[in-house]
Amino acid sequence: MNAPGVRKVVRDADYSWGTSAMMNLYSGTTCPYSHRCRIVLYEKQMDFQVIDVDLYNKPEDIAVINPYNRVPVLVDRDLVLYESNIINEYIDERFPHPQLMPPDPQTRARARQLLFTMEAELFGHIEAIDKNQKTADKSRAHIRDRLVELTPVLTKQKFLLNDDFSMLDVAIAPLLWRLDHYGIEMPKTAAPVMKYAERIFSRQGFIDALTPSEKVMRR
Repeated sequence: MNAPGVRKVVRDADYSWGTSAMMNLYSGTTCPYSHRCRIVLYEKQMDFQVIDVDLYNKPEDIAVINPYNRVPVLVDRDLVLYESNIINEYIDERFPHPQLMPPDPQTRARARQLLFTMEAELFGHIEAIDKNQKTADKSRAHIRDRLVELTPVLTKQKFLLNDDFSMLDVAIAPLLWRLDHYGIEMPKTAAPVMKYAERIFSRQGFIDALTPSEKVMRR
């Protein structure tokens, strides 16, 4: 390969699980969880293949390797993983440069706890917005308020854990990119949060990870 990372659009006949020596990520082109995994792969600058999956017309084979019939799915030879945070920790441990999870056990445990909190307090409310449920406006307000709470932290440091880009920043980045798409308006008091978002968006790994469908999500 001439450069790390390849993206191709998959047709049904292209699926052959576990037979390639290259790491394959089956990724939804608008899926925020798939977006996380793409960011990590591009940050690592390694050889891999991103295979785009149409979320509205998923091949039946996805359900064969993931009993929840969801993306992302990572296939690395005989290993099959799903759930974005699990996939990303595996990639980080296998390819530790640059390291995205903290090296010491206490800080790493704290990072995992914060990732869990992020799922419950932020990403757990996205489905209501995506499906335009009756609670969509309440979910928008909840996400906005939780993001505003990050302002004091991001006033003092560049990223969520410290001044170094970490897995926490990877995890929250797809949501920050989709604020316009989800109709979440941030108040002026959250300026440090939005400046933080721009720091993430300017990273080459983030730029390379965007799909054409994601590029148009942000005004």
